[in-house]
Amino acid sequence: MSNERYKLHPISAVIHFVKVLKEMILPLIVVVVVNGFGGSADSGGWSSYITYGIYGVVLVFLLVSGIIKWKRFSYWFEEEELRIEYGLFVKKKRYIPFERIQSLNYTEGIFHRPFGLVKVKVETAGGGPTKEAEAELTAITKEAADQIKKEMIRAKNKQPVEMDNEVEVQEVVKEQKRPVFKMSMKDLFVLASTSGGVGVFFSGLAVFASQFSNVIPYDIIYDEIVVFIRFGALIVALAIFLVLLVAWIVSVVITLINYYDFTIRVEDNEIIITRGLLEKKKITLPLSRIQGVRVVENPLRQLTGYATVIVDSAGGSLAEKDEKIRILPLVKKSKINPVLEQIFMDLHLEPSFTKVPKRSRKFFYRLDFLWIIPIAAAVIYFFYPYGLLSLLLFPLSFLFGIWQHRTAAYAVEGQQLVMRYRIFSKVTVWMEKRRIQSMTERATYFQKKKNVSTIITTIKSGVGGAITTVPHLDKADAEKILNWYEPMKPTKMQIEKEQPLN
Repeated sequence: MSNERYKLHPISAVIHFVKVLKEMILPLIVVVVVNGFGGSADSGGWSSYITYGIYGVVLVFLLVSGIIKWKRFSYWFEEEELRIEYGLFVKKKRYIPFERIQSLNYTEGIFHRPFGLVKVKVETAGGGPTKEAEAELTAITKEAADQIKKEMIRAKNKQPVEMDNEVEVQEVVKEQKRPVFKMSMKDLFVLASTSGGVGVFFSGLAVFASQFSNVIPYDIIYDEIVVFIRFGALIVALAIFLVLLVAWIVSVVITLINYYDFTIRVEDNEIIITRGLLEKKKITLPLSRIQGVRVVENPLRQLTGYATVIVDSAGGSLAEKDEKIRILPLVKKSKINPVLEQIFMDLHLEPSFTKVPKRSRKFFYRLDFLWIIPIAAAVIYFFYPYGLLSLLLFPLSFLFGIWQHRTAAYAVEGQQLVMRYRIFSKVTVWMEKRRIQSMTERATYFQKKKNVSTIITTIKSGVGGAITTVPHLDKADAEKILNWYEPMKPTKMQIEKEQPLN
């Protein structure tokens, strides 16, 4: 394996500068606004330009630090490892064995595309000590990224280093590409319209406002709002509608940009997901890392026949939050099985469910009544007679409990366990027996009297675990699931065969 050293593209210095500047932009704006941009230029003294000079020095320092980081960064391949060296005053080296690399994730940002570059994130089985990507190559050519993948495949397949024949190399790297799914513009628009991004928009707006809490004239704004409210309920309602409409439009645009050209294909034993308009991302997910598959149907999408498919992935980086990856962000429910059959060929996609018993129905709404009663009483007392509307919570809670009761079910299909439940959205989870980390049966005093219990399973997801619960199962069904999960005990004949002969 060649130990020739490779450098990043010079544009990585600019990318580093922009990245750090983006992280500092809000504090920098606050400082500028609070200090009045360094004072008035009409004051006639040099002191009015001191603040401008400080800002300029900071920007130059950030740019120089990006150039230094680019100059001091290099990587090479040696002894079946990806080796990286970086640092100015303290030189650091990182050696990553190719056999530990789980995936190479690619990103093409607005600085990468004009030069035909990509950013490569190297993900290993357990992640780095900081739970971030094991290594990141900020900007390299696509040919260089392909070379890393070639070296990784060559090392994992134990191919000889002396193999120089380009045809043979291509055979090693050549992968069977199977296009599986591509989101249509219609589905993309439905996803954007129902993504719930309005809440994210207002959260971001709140964070932005908190950064300027010292300079925003809240008293004046409050007085203006009071005057505005006096115009009447119709004007206020219209204003709220316009604000929500703008927030919805912004969330739709953001979702369209993020999920534009969403495509899935399978290459060997990896799922390749590409998406994005301004920043094109390519996520590589080995099938061996997938611990569970879940189909999520929120009430709105369930009415329209749509669902989301998520996979729980072991390992990965906390920074990327890729422990739960939407391999199908939005798809017609009738199209889910044909797509999943191409990805997970051993998955039983039409299980025969066993539902929870009728006698457990009261457990799904009885606890809700315990907190609704004092709340409804307080609301009625302080807001009578309009507080009487809080009594509607009781029939709503009852109907919601029945909804949850009808959804809860399980199925055992060979070496797979399928669990279905509902908190608000309907969730169906497929888990292989060997992927389940733990299983617990839990029964309260009242559950024991009705001969029901709850099953809780945990699978690995990211750096932690994902818990799936089906409550209030029949006791016999819960024990059946536990017996299925327990390892098979060897028979007497098998023990005798394993004993050595004297």
